Amino acid sequence: MPRVKTTTKKSTKSSVKKPKKKVVKPRKIKINSRKTQKEKVKKEEKYIEAVGRRKTAIARVRIWTKGEKGIMINEKPYDLYFSTIDLQKIINAPLELLKLKEKFKITAKVYGGGIHSQAEAFRHGLARALIKMNPDFKKKLKRAGFLTRDPRERERKKPGLKRARRAPQWSKR
Repeated sequence: MPRVKTTTKKSTKSSVKKPKKKVVKPRKIKINSRKTQKEKVKKEEKYIEAVGRRKTAIARVRIWTKGEKGIMINEKPYDLYFSTIDLQKIINAPLELLKLKEKFKITAKVYGGGIHSQAEAFRHGLARALIKMNPDFKKKLKRAGFLTRDPRERERKKPGLKRARRAPQWSKR
């Protein structure tokens, strides 16, 4: 039997892959009709906005000059959201001080903290918004203490203690 030579062809291709060219598609420019509608709404409905804070509670308060008068907090009437009379007094304090109760539509988004600090954050934000509306209100609101942000925060827990400063009960034996 004659011997047949078989040759194997060596691959000349390297193992390095060539980067693919990216195909850039032209972007279509659309005129967004929704955006123009939102701009029209913003022009028609004007409001003044301010942020109030207390501990970890944050309130974003808006005062509307037009619309149904009243106070809405997190899309609920304020007397349902803050059920106690003390909290409702905290909410109404800046308006009663300036004799502006039932003059505006006030909406707020409140989150964080407890119910009492949320009420105080709302009061702080409302006072700030009233000043943006009329700078003459600043003197009365400042004297009442509604513009001062209460800086007190809860102290962090320390290692080896039960709370920030509360040590475990000591026993002699």
